[in-house]
Amino acid sequence: MRKYGLLGYPLGHSFSKTYFNQKFEAEKIDAQYINFEIPNIKDIKNVIKENPELNGLNVTIPYKEQVIPYLDELDDDARQIGAVNVIKFTKGLFGKLKLKGYNSDIIGFKQSIEPLLNETHRKALVLGTGGASKAVMHGLKQLGVGATLVSRKHKEACLTYEEITPQIMEQYTIIVNTTPLGMFPNIDACPDIPYDLLTPNHLLYDLLYNPDETLFMKKGKEKGATVKNGLEMLLLQAFAAWEIWQK
Repeated sequence: MRKYGLLGYPLGHSFSKTYFNQKFEAEKIDAQYINFEIPNIKDIKNVIKENPELNGLNVTIPYKEQVIPYLDELDDDARQIGAVNVIKFTKGLFGKLKLKGYNSDIIGFKQSIEPLLNETHRKALVLGTGGASKAVMHGLKQLGVGATLVSRKHKEACLTYEEITPQIMEQYTIIVNTTPLGMFPNIDACPDIPYDLLTPNHLLYDLLYNPDETLFMKKGKEKGATVKNGLEMLLLQAFAAWEIWQK
């Protein structure tokens, strides 16, 4: 039996485990998917050692960047983004195990947001500076959209929330939330942007998918903006992960 799994901490509300095990059952694939909730990235060595039948791993918070030194190779997107959420296991010469890192977040994000873009969507604000924001920035760049990160603290090449002026809100008609603000159970939270300056020209994309409609999305909808949550991105990145493991 082939084995796949998810590396992260904590993993209480993992989508991947349920999704892949249901897929394996429905398609009669002789495989299982396990959560590897490890408190330290160094524990990846034990996971690999104790599970010789592993064919692939997904990687989630907080290890998308920390896992890179443990890999033998990165594909182009993962290297440019600097974050990995899919690892493919292959056997090389003399049965030596080789781990290659990929980023399927960028695939899911691009395929999900592209149909919503129109000629007014030329610039984007990306809220948050974690691993997911890197994939989003890279994806927007590939779609021809100029993007700027927004951080709570002063950082190089980032705006702070206080620096979002009416002029910026007018120019930057795509706003992507990559922060956990508004995720269940804290559904009354949202990123601190000037929602009163939103218009029907704006597109608000939230990587969160629980709840279905976050406060960030609700506030956008009230101003006539187009809104979308991250569920489709999540599904598309899972499809892409499976394709990576199979090729």
